[in-house]
Amino acid sequence: MKYVVEQWAPDYGASAEGADLAESQSTVDVSVELPAEEWRPLTPADTATAPNELAFVDGVRRVEAQVWLTDGDAPARMGLCASYAAGVVRCNGAATVVDAQVQRSLFADGQALVPIETRHGRFGVRQVASDAPDALSLALQSAMAELEHHVSTGVPDDCLLVVDGPLRERRLMEHAVGFVKRQHVGYLPALVADIVGTLAAGQRTPVFLIGEPFPRWSWYLCLPGERSHTWASVVRCEAGPDRTIDEVRALADTCTLALPRFASEPHKDSRAPQNLYPIAGLERELRRRLGDPKLLYRALRAAS
Repeated sequence: MKYVVEQWAPDYGASAEGADLAESQSTVDVSVELPAEEWRPLTPADTATAPNELAFVDGVRRVEAQVWLTDGDAPARMGLCASYAAGVVRCNGAATVVDAQVQRSLFADGQALVPIETRHGRFGVRQVASDAPDALSLALQSAMAELEHHVSTGVPDDCLLVVDGPLRERRLMEHAVGFVKRQHVGYLPALVADIVGTLAAGQRTPVFLIGEPFPRWSWYLCLPGERSHTWASVVRCEAGPDRTIDEVRALADTCTLALPRFASEPHKDSRAPQNLYPIAGLERELRRRLGDPKLLYRALRAAS
């Protein structure tokens, strides 16, 4: 028996959820850049150039407390008090956090909601259509995505804008590229799926088109790092469906040139190489700005 050890630390799971990923329920067209029978690892065209400046956007969230809300004789309903933050780091020879904002909100169902004032922060109201745990969690995710969009509006259109994670709720960020570092779903049919395992650092797959419910262009990219299994050192990138195939091909080449130089190393990051250095640094800064969770929890208990 032979085995290899997953590069990511056990606390973060694995970079891919098993050798055979769950099959996507979306329709996928793999022939938009190359016919399926001609699929092969692609190196950026000679005419492609890396951008002089990149911007990375990320957000973090944390539930500070679960609360029960009562209103007269009506049954108690559940809500969440949560903190969330989003920021932008721009890289042009130096990495600089140019914007970082924190918000705190009460997520709950109901008409008569009022903000919660505490010694250490105000939790504004975000009304949710249901108090089901999944609905509350999705509302928090959506609020964080809105904040990510807000902080990204100052990034120039000619700057490559990379968002940590799939686009989905970030579809308003028209010029963004989604950067998916953990693979949950397999999008490629068997005819071309093996190409991923043959990628070398700095190569990508041809672009493919993912259909409903979230139409977008996508491609896989290999970062510098150990290739111990098919998905090792591999990330998936996404772009909005409003671009033409020629624009996306050029964008994919640009990303393939630009992103590998920000790949992390195992002795510095437990999710190397997929957790890019600018994103990891921004995450740490945003979590610091969220504040002390124990202090906020005690403040909420005192305010109640």
